[in-house]
Amino acid sequence: MSLSEELRNELAGIRPERDCDRLSELSGLAHTAGSLHIHGRGQIALQLDLASSAAARRAFSLLRELGVTSEIRTYQRRAFGRETRYQLHVEGSGRALEVLQEAGIVGARRAPLVRPAKRVVARACCRAAYLRGALLGGGTLSGPRSPHLELRTATLEGAGFIAEIAERAGVALRVRDKGRHAVAYAKGTGPIADVLAAAGASDAVLALEEQVVMGATKARANRLANADHANLVRTSRAAQEQIRAVRRLQRGGGLGSLPPKLREVARLRLRYPSLSLRELALRCSPPATKSAVQRRLSRLVRLAGL
Repeated sequence: MSLSEELRNELAGIRPERDCDRLSELSGLAHTAGSLHIHGRGQIALQLDLASSAAARRAFSLLRELGVTSEIRTYQRRAFGRETRYQLHVEGSGRALEVLQEAGIVGARRAPLVRPAKRVVARACCRAAYLRGALLGGGTLSGPRSPHLELRTATLEGAGFIAEIAERAGVALRVRDKGRHAVAYAKGTGPIADVLAAAGASDAVLALEEQVVMGATKARANRLANADHANLVRTSRAAQEQIRAVRRLQRGGGLGSLPPKLREVARLRLRYPSLSLRELALRCSPPATKSAVQRRLSRLVRLAGL
């Protein structure tokens, strides 16, 4: 399961107890995943387009708790893996229209609002609920390499409003216009964890931090394994060159005229071709240092003309 799915599942399980929080969460959902459709005679309808069944169920329950009837439909996208999407349709009349106006989704003249009125996010609990709805409707979370959180909106003003809400909760979000849509985003484990915590997604914070730690551990293990492999290759190549040098000196009859310590290390290298310099040093009589054995073998290579 992806981090985005884990995040949506956790957020969908949070049940606000107050109507003000329900309205704020619905407002966040609508301003990130909603679109308004105008029918004849000024009739409107709200459509929420959601990426997961958990978010769709949460939106359906949220509307029902506010006394609004909705209809869930599914469809498959034509691109990006043909994943299933979920749509909720709400006819904007009667109680539904009242809720849409109370949540700051439409104005008094039934025109769509890019951002809700200040009263919708007046309390700290309402701001957390708005962030939760925005994450459910337009949030994506990726990691563990280069952790990245985005909240997608239709307009730059909408993304700026999310950033304002986050700032009032002590969290910094950046805003970017991407042409067809805009995003409020955060990069890095710390800033993303702050955003998720502000929305009440503590489990998602732990999951992100766990994946980041596991990713860093795997990367470090791979680096160490690659370094060990490179060291083994270098050691093996050096040993083969030393063995060729000793054998060339043997064939030329020059090995017997060498000083005793050079003859000793030459004999040891032929007898133990896979030992490291430290292990060869311990087999010398008396035991030598690693650097001393290195100097002796290098001298043999030079004498052999390699």
